[in-house]
Amino acid sequence: MKVTVVGAGHVGATTAQRIIEGSIADVYLVDIVEGLAAGKALDMAQAAPLAGHSSTITGGTDYEPAEGSDVVVITAGIARKPGMSRDDLLATNGKIITGIVEEITRVTPGAIIIMVTNPLDVTTHIAMQVSGLPRERVMGMAGALDTARFRCFIGMELGCSAVDVQAMVLGGHGDSMVPLASSATVGGVPITQLIEPGRLEEIIQRTRDGGAEIVGLLKQASAFYAPSAGVTEMVASIIRNEGRVMPVSVLLKGEYGISNCFLGVPVKLGAGGVEEIIEVALSHEEMAALQASAGHVQETVAAWERLSA
Repeated sequence: MKVTVVGAGHVGATTAQRIIEGSIADVYLVDIVEGLAAGKALDMAQAAPLAGHSSTITGGTDYEPAEGSDVVVITAGIARKPGMSRDDLLATNGKIITGIVEEITRVTPGAIIIMVTNPLDVTTHIAMQVSGLPRERVMGMAGALDTARFRCFIGMELGCSAVDVQAMVLGGHGDSMVPLASSATVGGVPITQLIEPGRLEEIIQRTRDGGAEIVGLLKQASAFYAPSAGVTEMVASIIRNEGRVMPVSVLLKGEYGISNCFLGVPVKLGAGGVEEIIEVALSHEEMAALQASAGHVQETVAAWERLSA
């Protein structure tokens, strides 16, 4: 199996490393910067005897070696800087993604596309629009990351392993995301029994601000360890046909009462991509928040359409 990762920056390179060291697939890493993808790929290849895997990785600036890829992960684009929202990246990254998807669909039209570039839900919309692929084969990585942050912060609060925290974050990948506190548990115990409401709301807000918090600390970069782990989990479920259930940004066509909008909801991921969209029962407040999140995504898509007209 073969995965192409577009963008050899922090997120892309770390994703490539996780995929090959997890023996998930062989990787082709591509970047417009001369030597960047080739150099990082060679470095990772030389680490293989030490890491103990037999996957291969190559890198370059051309898209032709991506031919025959089963999955293409797109991480390319400018990263956030302190004070910037994900939506502030729209004009630049929208144009970058348009060009990349045109190349990918020319070279390897059978691939499943996973978008990582922000603003996530809008760049995924652009990828589907440009590629013409069905919704099962174009998706965005956000919910896996946002959910991991929510689980992490709950674990920190309770002093327990985040592995034992079960939770889910739906909605757009931004300030309007919807962490589902009502269904979150720790070892089967509802977190509403373990964390008082005011403190739980602070944890939910920290989850929404999770990316911005890291940008503020790093100054010149954004998060990459957790995002790469999230997209690698998605890639593995597709390549290995695992049927994992996780929140993914996917085009809704009436699910949750929302249409024509990419939004993070739980799906089953397998060899065909998004094999099932799962509708979970939400409270009135959670449904209202999800509808509001969809409205924000739709507004941002409309802004992109005005910019690209």
